[in-house]
Amino acid sequence: MVLQPSERHHRDWDHRRLGPWCSPTGSPAPLSCETGCGEGSWILVCRLLVPTQVSLLSMEEDIDTRKINNSFLRDHSYATEADIISTVEFNHTGELLATGDKGGRVVVFQREQESKNQVHRRGEYNVYSTFQSHEPEFDYLKSLEIEEKINKIRWLPQQNAAYFLLSTNDKTVKLWKVSERDKRPEGYNLKDEEGRLRDPATITTLRVPVLRPMDLMVEATPRRVFANAHTYHINSISVNSDYETYMSADDLRINLWNFEITNQSFNIVDIKPANMEELTEVITAAEFHPDHCNTFVYSSSKGTIRLCDMRASALCDRHTKFFEEPEDPSNRSFFSEIISSISDVKFSHSGRYIMTRDYLTVKVWDLNMENRPIETYQVHDYLRSKLCSLYENDCIFDKFECVWNGSDSVIMTGSYNNFFRMFDRNTKRDVTLEASRENSKPRAILKPRKVCVGGKRRKDEISVDSLDFSKKILHTAWHPSENIIAVAATNNLYIFQDKVN
Repeated sequence: MVLQPSERHHRDWDHRRLGPWCSPTGSPAPLSCETGCGEGSWILVCRLLVPTQVSLLSMEEDIDTRKINNSFLRDHSYATEADIISTVEFNHTGELLATGDKGGRVVVFQREQESKNQVHRRGEYNVYSTFQSHEPEFDYLKSLEIEEKINKIRWLPQQNAAYFLLSTNDKTVKLWKVSERDKRPEGYNLKDEEGRLRDPATITTLRVPVLRPMDLMVEATPRRVFANAHTYHINSISVNSDYETYMSADDLRINLWNFEITNQSFNIVDIKPANMEELTEVITAAEFHPDHCNTFVYSSSKGTIRLCDMRASALCDRHTKFFEEPEDPSNRSFFSEIISSISDVKFSHSGRYIMTRDYLTVKVWDLNMENRPIETYQVHDYLRSKLCSLYENDCIFDKFECVWNGSDSVIMTGSYNNFFRMFDRNTKRDVTLEASRENSKPRAILKPRKVCVGGKRRKDEISVDSLDFSKKILHTAWHPSENIIAVAATNNLYIFQDKVN
């Protein structure tokens, strides 16, 4: 099925897309059952700044881009709207960490190799590559400006010396290859040393080209561009477990792509009504099952999750399973529908559970039980009394992400005031930590924070009225096998790891 780049009948609706990203970033390590959520469990490895436009210009003038990047990251704090981080993602080994920002740039960090003299530096990440993934565009048919902001990044498993990742803005998905080059060919017959073509009449001898050593260069090249398939804004991309296909989801449709075919995709979910006046919900997130290539889930703004099986039919409008928690009538309010909207959905690594994040809670669902979640964690229930003011300043429409640790035993998600929350599923303990510049000294131990709702406030507590709602942690990532996490806020990336005694 060839998808049309535009539709005749198109109408926007106000589903409150995210406003400016104003939250600090950090990378805490996943909790383990042995570590728990106790005080002193987490230490700051380093705080990085995403390169700004100024640093990108300076990088072009120097061969060793990683040194330029790294010095700039540590010495500059100037940030513009374009520098605000909009997505964070570890690769499958955890050796690389990619961030995308609102300026359309992708910055890839590489983990420092451990040395005998500096064992503690093993958790540090330094800039590996920086490239411009998307540029701002303008749709002249719809008089619509297309932002360059990177919405999602997804890594492909490494098959050779190069790395591959998918990045997407609102309309276009791109496949990038990131590779190293430390040799250059010399001794061409038809070209001189500067690359200019030589006159064949002047060639009297033939020579064999040779490879000469050169300074290490990391190159990022676009290998595929998947465009013109989405009428609405892309909110999710997910790589299939067959590693031959991936899906991209927008507000009303989900498309299935083959990595080798850029001009054709299959529409596997379409919830657009014939009459847009009848529109009641939009797709908010989608993800493939980690093991079964035929299974995927997608969530909606109504707080429901649908599990679909592509073996049942080509168009998965009819779900296989439908997950929804009955609403408690006593908690019904004007804001119920808004705060029940799911902002993120993730399969566990085992594939047995689904985790969803709405505005106030994180829920864990068993694939075998559709009528209610098996676990519900309150992220910031103290905000329930402030929903009116949060609605007025648009914070109630913020889209928080959630992540599992490598063993699916701990959950992490973000909150306001640069806070992020961790929930240990085995011990039922939880902790609130803060990623901020005030405690950004390397190897500094993070102290648990507590929010005081009312009454007498203790010395180490913060009042709910003192929370800064302009500082929010929306994007987090977890190392796939170790206790290392990444938390993003504005143009800062905080790297935290489990404290080793």
